[in-house]
Amino acid sequence: MVVLKKLKASTLMETMVATVLIVVLFMIASLVMNSLVATQAERDQGGIEARIRQLEYFYISDKIELPYVEEWQQWEIEVSSQKEGALDLVKFTAIEPNTGQKYGSSIPEKK
Repeated sequence: MVVLKKLKASTLMETMVATVLIVVLFMIASLVMNSLVATQAERDQGGIEARIRQLEYFYISDKIELPYVEEWQQWEIEVSSQKEGALDLVKFTAIEPNTGQKYGSSIPEKK
């Protein structure tokens, strides 16, 4: 015959406390993950970076004239010639007015 051992059981209150702790931990983890994903999506500048590189190519290929302004998706893009010290630069500036994000680059002005 199999001898059955008596197991010490948990009370209902202990079980409820453990369940609440597990739920709270999962909720905190979910909020952290949601925040990370939202921040990453908000800061993603891959599209505007590609558009700026395309405009740099267009400038080098004489397909756009300075000063140049355009709206691309929600970004306001401006291309202008500026002098910094002894260098003549072409500045590419993009601003997203809703979030205030900025992206910019510059290349030497062609002669």
